[in-house]
Amino acid sequence: MPILKTVVLFVATALAEIIGCYLPYLWLRQGRSAWLLIPAAVALAAFAWLLTLHPTAAGRVYAAYGGVYIPVALAWLWLIDDVKPQAADLGGVALCLLGMAVIMFAPRG
Repeated sequence: MPILKTVVLFVATALAEIIGCYLPYLWLRQGRSAWLLIPAAVALAAFAWLLTLHPTAAGRVYAAYGGVYIPVALAWLWLIDDVKPQAADLGGVALCLLGMAVIMFAPRG
């Protein structure tokens, strides 16, 4: 699977997971409508489905996905929660993306 396609798929997966978890948060912590649980369930189903689209072993996909989830979550923190990531956050993101790249794109024999 080409690198760009893999990364885009991981980003879409992360957004589905974050939305699926953020909507119940809004209901439970901010008193929003319980109707938010319906799109949350759809988003979490999409999250699970998106993870199945990778052609490699599931465990490898889950491990590498975590490396993309973290920068997407920090982007969400910045764009949605209006909290700017700090230098340590960005350093952690770099390490996570490096780990994801090693897991997903290292030559296999």
